[in-house]
Amino acid sequence: MMDVIVILLLICGLVFFTGGAVGILRFPDFYTRLHPAGKMDTLGSLLMVLAVALYNLHDFSWAAVLTSLKILLIVLFIFILNPTATHAIVDAGFRAGMRPWTKKDRGK
Repeated sequence: MMDVIVILLLICGLVFFTGGAVGILRFPDFYTRLHPAGKMDTLGSLLMVLAVALYNLHDFSWAAVLTSLKILLIVLFIFILNPTATHAIVDAGFRAGMRPWTKKDRGK
């Protein structure tokens, strides 16, 4: 049963990573491309690393529990820092003078 949950979490994480990649390719400008990169990447990595933490508990021991807790701390670290890094990149783009996409830019 644990293997099924791990596989489902990995597949869901892969779906979110794929959605983020499609969003990066489809959206027209720097700012809109960072949105799926930040959101989908965070959720995809959260699901995949959670799957690794659960898979690590397959051999249930004190060392496995501690390792899974360390993995969950990595999830917390990603969950906090990935949106912060995305915001910093957007701020740097704004300060560099990158204009947001508008409808009049459609023909360019």
